[in-house]
Amino acid sequence: MTTNAKPLDFSTFHNVINNELTTTTETRHGINPANTQPNPLVPVSTQEDLDKAVKAARDAFKGWSKTSFEERRKALHAWADAIEANADGFAKTLTMEQGKPLSQSSQEVGLASVWIRGLAALEITETVLEETEDRKIIQRRTPIGVVGAIVPWNFPVLLAVGKIVSAVYTGNTIIVKPSPFTPYCDLKLVELATNFFPPGVMQCLSGDESLGPMFTAHPQIDKISFTGSILTGKRVMAACAATLKRVTLELGGNDPAIVCDDVDIDAVIPKIGILSYLCSSQICMMIKRLYVHEKIYDEFLEKLVTFVKTLKVGDGTEADTFFGPVQNQMQFEKAKELLSSISADNLKAALGGSIENSSGYYIHPTIIDNPPETSRVVQEEPFAPILPILKWSDEEDVLARANALDTGLGASVWSKDYERGTRMANQLEAGVVWLNSHFDVLPNVPFGGHKQSGMGVEWGLAGLLEYCNSQTQWLKKSF
Repeated sequence: MTTNAKPLDFSTFHNVINNELTTTTETRHGINPANTQPNPLVPVSTQEDLDKAVKAARDAFKGWSKTSFEERRKALHAWADAIEANADGFAKTLTMEQGKPLSQSSQEVGLASVWIRGLAALEITETVLEETEDRKIIQRRTPIGVVGAIVPWNFPVLLAVGKIVSAVYTGNTIIVKPSPFTPYCDLKLVELATNFFPPGVMQCLSGDESLGPMFTAHPQIDKISFTGSILTGKRVMAACAATLKRVTLELGGNDPAIVCDDVDIDAVIPKIGILSYLCSSQICMMIKRLYVHEKIYDEFLEKLVTFVKTLKVGDGTEADTFFGPVQNQMQFEKAKELLSSISADNLKAALGGSIENSSGYYIHPTIIDNPPETSRVVQEEPFAPILPILKWSDEEDVLARANALDTGLGASVWSKDYERGTRMANQLEAGVVWLNSHFDVLPNVPFGGHKQSGMGVEWGLAGLLEYCNSQTQWLKKSF
C-alpha cells in the first residue's frame, strides 16, 4: 500500500483482483446513451475470475477483520481524498456511461467522499446486557465475511461507495459487481482503492448478465447487498437461499407525493419539479405519483408544466442540460411502451407524451393529467420522465390510494400545517417519509423499503449492522 495515489487514467479499464489489474479473454463495451456509441472495452469475468477474487477476499478477511475501526477509518479517508483528487475524471466518465448531466455527475461524485467520511464516523459499540459480581452478558457485532455488492446503473458511484464502506468499515472484505451498463466508474473506484487497502479487501469484477447469478450462487460469499428491480431482487433472494447468505435488498419504488391545498404553489413547484425528474426520473426514490388537492389542481398543473418546459433536454456534456437520456435501450423501449398506453387508455398528456427522433435514448418529460388510478402510468414505476398528476379531495381516500401498491420505498406530504402533515405522514406505508421535501438522504440516516421495495436497510448505524453478525457472550467469572 502507498499513501499517495497517482492520477487515474480513465482511458483503460480492468478488473481488480487481489490488488492487481487484470483483464479477460473475452471483453465487451458499454454504450454511451447520449449517442449510442460504444464506450471503452471492459472485461467479461468468468467463474474462474470470481473464484480467484473470493479466495483473495477470504484470505484478506483473516487479517482485515482484526484491524481496528480507526485503522479502517484512516484507509477510507485516504481513499476519499483520492476520489476528490480525481473528481473531474470520475464525473466525465459517469456522464459517458450513465448519461446524466455533468452537473449531476459531479454532485454524485462529490457525495461519494461525504458518504465515506459520514459512514466511517459512526460508532459500533458493545452492549452490556447484564453485569453482576458473577457474570457479564454482552452483545457484540462481528464481521460476516466476504460481501458481494451488486450495484445498479442509475447511481453507480454513490451506491457502490455506500456498500463498500459499510462492508470494509465493519471488518468485511468486498467484491463489487457493477451493472453491465455502467462498469467504468466502479472499476476505477476500486483501482484507486488498491493504494490504501491490503490485497483482497476490496475487489471489482466487470461482467455480463451471467456474473450476478455466479455471485449469488457462490458458496463462499457470505452476504449479498443488492440494489435493483423487484423482479431481480426476488431472484437474488431465491438464489441466496441455497447457501443461506445474508441479504440486503433495496428494490424499486413508486413513490407518492401528496400536495395539500394550503401550500405556496410558486414555492413548491420548482422543488417538486426537480424531485420528480432528477436523473430523468431514474431514481427509485423520485416522486412517481403526484397527488394534488382539487382546490389547487388546475393552477398547480399549469405552473408545473410551465416550469418543466424550462428544463433543457440534451447530451449531458452540454451546458445547462437537466434531462439527459435514459440509460439504456432496454429502459428506452420500456418507456416507449408505457408512453403508448397514453393513447391506448385515452389519457391526456399535459406535456410531452411522444418520442422525438434523436441519436440517443431520449424521453422528453411527460405529465399525464389526472389519469385513472388503475392506469398503467399510475400502477407501474416508469423509471423514465413520465409523471402522472392526480386530483384528491378527501384525506383518508388519498392516503389509501398512496398506500395501495405493493411497493413502499419513499413517500412525502406537502403542507404548511405541520400537525396535519405529520398526521398524514405517520399513515404512509414507506421506509422513508418526508414532510415538505422528498429524496433527502444522509450517510448517517438509514434508508430502505417496506413491502416489495426491499429487505433491510443501507446507511446509518442500522445499515452498518446489516454487515455484521450479532454475537452474545455470557462471561462468567468463575465455574
